Amino acid sequence: MSIGRLLEASAALSRDAHRTAAQLASLWVYNPLDYAWVPHAVYIKKYGAGTKHVLFIGMNPGPWGMAQTGIPFGEIHAVRTWMGIEEPVGKPVQEHPKKIVEGFACKKSEVSGKRLWGLVSRKYPDSCDFFARHFVVNYCPLLFLDEQGRNVTPDKLPLSVRKGLELVCDAHLITVIKTTKPAFVIGIGGYAEKKLIQISGKLGSHITIGKILHPSPASPRANAGWNQEAETQLAAYGIW
Repeated sequence: MSIGRLLEASAALSRDAHRTAAQLASLWVYNPLDYAWVPHAVYIKKYGAGTKHVLFIGMNPGPWGMAQTGIPFGEIHAVRTWMGIEEPVGKPVQEHPKKIVEGFACKKSEVSGKRLWGLVSRKYPDSCDFFARHFVVNYCPLLFLDEQGRNVTPDKLPLSVRKGLELVCDAHLITVIKTTKPAFVIGIGGYAEKKLIQISGKLGSHITIGKILHPSPASPRANAGWNQEAETQLAAYGIW
């Protein structure tokens, strides 16, 4: 039952987020929940069943991760070899020449995803053991690129679009949390934690909200030793 609700919620998020972002004429918008729906759905069907002890929340897709595989922090090697997922991927409606979508044929590696799933897979060599008690989703399903092909994070979008998009993403996140019933909801980075705090009144007092350092290579702290800091933060919550 939970799988069906998660699939329905993802499909609604894809539709509503895409519609909300349609007015961003100055940006290239990729919706991997559309063109990479097949591997995304396999991820939910394979790993989304049942309640979870910990739900991790990312921000939005990276160009060499979820934008290629449809899976949060979806670094290709980790998705293919550790998760055991490899499915056909289509193309975004408009494709920036500097950020080509090749699906599982892409040779580039997303550093954030490599760090996150690398840490997880070392602690849980069998992916099923991790996903039995954990799950990972992104707050926003869309990748935004400027004319030069640079990432535009959701917090940098024009206010008129951002507010509408946040309403859509908040609704999806609340549905995922109520479906998976976690004890902990952990933002991967400050943006995700902020979004969780903003909706905390709708989640119930039994849920602990927290944060770990984002593994982005744009973060000097992450580059100085993300694995150790993330493990320390998780241990402080009593999660690992």
